[in-house]
Parts: sequence; structure tokens; C-alpha cells
Amino acid sequence: MHSSAVFLIEFGAIILALGLLGRFAARFRFSPIPLYLLAGLAFGHGGLLPLGTSEEFVAIGAEIGVILLLVMLGLEYTASDLVTNLKTHYPAGLVDAALNALPGAAMALLLGWGPVAAVVLAGVTWISSSGVIAKVLGDLGRLGNRETPTILSILVLEDLSMAVYLPVITALLAGTGLAAGGVTLAIALGVAGLVLLLAVRYGRHISRFVSSDDPEKLLLVVLGLTLLVAGIAQQLQVSAAVGAFLVGIALSGEVAEGAHTLLAPLRDLFAAVFFVFFGLHTDPATIPPVLLPALALAAVTALTKIATGYWAARRAGISVKGRWRAGGALVARGEFSIVIAGLAVTAGIEPDLGPLATAYVLILVIVGSLTARFTEPVALRVTALLRRGGAAGPVPGAPAVRPEQPVDDHDTVGR
Repeated sequence: MHSSAVFLIEFGAIILALGLLGRFAARFRFSPIPLYLLAGLAFGHGGLLPLGTSEEFVAIGAEIGVILLLVMLGLEYTASDLVTNLKTHYPAGLVDAALNALPGAAMALLLGWGPVAAVVLAGVTWISSSGVIAKVLGDLGRLGNRETPTILSILVLEDLSMAVYLPVITALLAGTGLAAGGVTLAIALGVAGLVLLLAVRYGRHISRFVSSDDPEKLLLVVLGLTLLVAGIAQQLQVSAAVGAFLVGIALSGEVAEGAHTLLAPLRDLFAAVFFVFFGLHTDPATIPPVLLPALALAAVTALTKIATGYWAARRAGISVKGRWRAGGALVARGEFSIVIAGLAVTAGIEPDLGPLATAYVLILVIVGSLTARFTEPVALRVTALLRRGGAAGPVPGAPAVRPEQPVDDHDTVGR
């Protein structure tokens, strides 16, 4: 009875603290993710108030949080959307992967962590935070801008790549051989392809089977199906997250909208628990030794993300202002970087990888909200100063040259 009371007190205190931190972040219009990570550091080993009886339950909640993050992500897209994005925007996806995964891999090798840790850290630096970026774009009123579809296309390609990447690192972290890893990847690709095919051809029938006018029954069926498929996927060494992502893709129409509305509060709750759980397993004393590499990696990959967004928007015919806005919006890392690092922490491949990933995400979640707002004006001001400094004075008697017409600041779709 005593342990039950302690569990309720501990877990209640965690949820209450997360709610207050979320309200604080919302008041100042920034992502609560860094605050959740800091809360985990405070409640974890070496923190101010280490937990006792509730840590095991938090671990289970963290697994559910990852599954809900991925199924909600799948609900955002239809199978046809994914196929279209692959055909149209795959060059931007390749540039994104090359520019942003290589710095992470290089840093791991420079630190002497080995090839497996290099593959993991490459994923941490590669994947932008869809949730943080969507929130920032909404807060800045840019959802209707012409560059926004380009940003979303890159995020979709990153999310889709998780269906291939997660099984790869799962096999690597499990220490399976080349043959076993190849079989795991083949199974993952086969399942993903089969689900996409079924979703394209029979998505309406699947959604009709799941559909219900009663919100309670719809929630139970969707949540139960998601957890079931995620568990089967994990049993097959594919990845529970990939299984949940594919369930989300298979649902469409009103069912997807209804499931999104019902699952959103659960996702927010368990995702917050997941970030706390990751912080629980990171000793605050281990962060200062990796802070310098984290800062260097954050600086490099912030610039490579800006370059990625600029190049992709330029390829799509977006104006100069929109190119800088697209680049600045992509800088934030968040939930999926922590998911990837969490797999490595659980496998125990490199003790410093978790602290480095925590510091890296903390830095770029904060910096990402700033680059989204200020990359465009700063870049344009610097460009104007460089042109002014390098331009020669007017030639006497020469006709006056009219200044270039400014590009529309809003640059919205349909204008």
C-alpha cells in the first residue's frame, strides 16, 4: 500500500510538472521539449529528485509515447501523398540526407565511437523535428506561404526514410550479422511496401472497417490496432515505431481525422513522458564533457539545414526570401533525434551518446525557433551590406539605375 501511494505521488508530481512546463513554454511561444528533457535530468540519476517506484511505469509510458508519435505522423499523410513526394522531391531528400547525416557520422568517428555509433549519430543530426517545425510555422503564420510545401516535402521524406533507417539501426544495435541484418531490412521494406500498396488500393475499405460513430469505440480500435501491429513489428525485429507509422498511413479520410483528434491528447501526454524518460537515463554530470562537441555539431548542422532548405526552395522556384525562410525553419531537431538516440542508449553501445544527443537537441530546439524567425532578415541584411561594400560609386554623367523591386514579404500561395 505504501509503495502504491509513493508511486501515485511521484507520477502525479511528474505529470503536474510537465503540465506547468508546457503552459510556461506556450506562454513564451517556444517548444516544451527542452523543458521536458530538463525535467527528466532533474528527476533522473544524479538529478535533484531521483525517482524510486515510478521509473518502470515511466519506461512503459515512454514506449507508448514513441508509438503514438509515429502513428500520429502516419495519420498526417496518405499513401498517395508519400508516393507523390517520393517521385517529385526525392533529390531534395538525398541532398538533405547527405548534408545533415554526414556531419553526425563524422563526429562519432572523430570521437572514436565506432561505425555503429556513427550510423546512430548520423540519424540524430539528419532528422528535423516535424512537431516543432509545424508549431513554429503556425505561430509565425506561414502555413500558407509558398515555401511551406517544400518544407513539408522534406519532412515527409525524412519521416518515410524512418521506415528503412529504424530497422537498419535496430539490427546494428542488436549485433546481428550481415545476413540477419539484410533479412531484417528486407522484411521491413517488404512490409512497408505491402502496407503502402494496400493503403493505396484498399485504404477506403480498411478505414471503413475501423470507422465508428462512437468516439470511444474508434479510439479503442485504433489504439488497440496500433499497439498490436507495433508489437508484432517489434517481435519481427522490424521496429515498433515503423509498425505504428504504417498503421497511420493505412487510415484515411474521416477515420484519420477522427483518430487524430482522439489520439492527440494521449500523444502529447505520453510523448512528454518519453522525453522525461530519456532525461532520466542521462546523468546531468555527463553533459558538460560533451558540450563542446554538441555545440560544434549544432553549429555545423544548423548551417547544413539552412543550405538544404535554401537549395530545395530554389529548385521549386521560390523567391530569395522564401528560400531563406525554408532553410531557417528546418533547423530544429527534436522527438525523432531523441527516439534514435534512445535506441542506442538502451543498447548501451556508447555511454556518451545519450548526453551528447540531449545537449544537441536542447541547443537546436531553442536555436531552431530563432532561425525560423530571423534567418531571412539577417541573411538579406548581410547580403545588402556586402553588395553595398563591394559596389563602386556612381559614374559621373551615367544614367540613374532603378533599384531592384523588392520581393513580396508574404510570398503566399495563390498570390
